[in-house]
Amino acid sequence: MLTVRDVMTRGVIAVHPETPLADVARLLVEHRISGVPVTDAHGAVLGVVSEADFLIKGQGADAVRHRPLSRFFGESGASRAMQAKIAATTAGAAMTSPAITIGPAASTGEAAGLMTARSVNRLPVVDGGRLVGIVTRADLVRAYTRSDDELARAIREDVLFRALWLDPAAFTVAVTDGVVSITGTVDRRSTAEMVEHVIAMVPGVVAVQADVRWAMDDSGIRPATIDPFFPHSPG
Repeated sequence: MLTVRDVMTRGVIAVHPETPLADVARLLVEHRISGVPVTDAHGAVLGVVSEADFLIKGQGADAVRHRPLSRFFGESGASRAMQAKIAATTAGAAMTSPAITIGPAASTGEAAGLMTARSVNRLPVVDGGRLVGIVTRADLVRAYTRSDDELARAIREDVLFRALWLDPAAFTVAVTDGVVSITGTVDRRSTAEMVEHVIAMVPGVVAVQADVRWAMDDSGIRPATIDPFFPHSPG
């Protein structure tokens, strides 16, 4: 399975909370990136400053939406956060925090799901509490540019051998324009279905045409339920 570690950028451009906001803007422009992580002295991710934070600042105080009777009950959390970004002069004051992060062992599918669910364009990659990389939507899209030969190799080595513990030599795998054709035989029907399901999740795979036969139909088998306190009680 393709993981975040496989597609992430390791040489991450990061800033510290006290970095002037003007310097952050220059980094974004010079390196043609849309956001940077903000880290402490130990490499822990505190937040992210993105182009969206600069757009908020550019709107000025008139763009802040005040809730009714805010003079009596105070501003909402969203309004206070927006006001802080508008007044910010450093990365720490402008950043969005806490940062949404991901681990290097997570699959690219998990990264895509998290980006979609949280409406973010990038995820700092954290390992052992420290920033080790960054993965962007563009990185995930590039996974779909893998050649047919690369996909076939990934299916044999990563899916069949490593993930499912099956002998790749027992299968015929062909990939044409991202469409995978696989034939072979396995012991159980559940394994055959798993082969097709896992291959379909490989980034770059457009469709799967599976003809994997099985020797035993285990679809009706369900694990027995055992009471852990009375394992030998009569049924």
